[in-house]
Amino acid sequence: MATRWDESNAPRGDRYDERWARLAASGQSVHGEAALIDSLVRDLENATILDAGCGTGRVAIELNRRGHEVVGTDIDESMLATARRKAPEIDWLLADLAHLGDHVDATFDVAVLAGNVMIFVDPGTEARVVEQVTHRLVPHGLLVAGFQVRTDRLPIEDYDRYATAAGLELVARWATWDREPYTGGDYAVSVHRRIG
Repeated sequence: MATRWDESNAPRGDRYDERWARLAASGQSVHGEAALIDSLVRDLENATILDAGCGTGRVAIELNRRGHEVVGTDIDESMLATARRKAPEIDWLLADLAHLGDHVDATFDVAVLAGNVMIFVDPGTEARVVEQVTHRLVPHGLLVAGFQVRTDRLPIEDYDRYATAAGLELVARWATWDREPYTGGDYAVSVHRRIG
């Protein structure tokens, strides 16, 4: 089954990382996702984090650098190969998020879906992806997802409906990873908590 990621012409592996390296070299912050997640788990000792759809590991590696226990999963082996080369100490797992339970047994305090993961999954599997990731959360664990809000991909109302069906409640929503207020724009960062 092909995902939208498989069908995209987005750069892979080292080529994907080149963009982030250029941004960092120009002085731009490239760790907004990790900074937000770090702030959400600040009060937890030894927080465990699942970077679902981790790509080349930019977010997971930064979270690990900040002292968190992280596992990264992705469906693209070339992306994982880059992540493994950059940070062999992190567990990197090849996994389709729609079948995450077949690959990951552990539970986590937080799962993060950064980098538009939700709009790149196989069309029609969005609800299953949210459900599968939710099942990997501890009770009251957080699911944090940031993606472009597009009616032709995944309207925010549909995402919220999938989250509610999976047993999540909305805690916060911002327009950016640095907590700019969400006013209905074309990008949303949503924080949901697992109920019970």
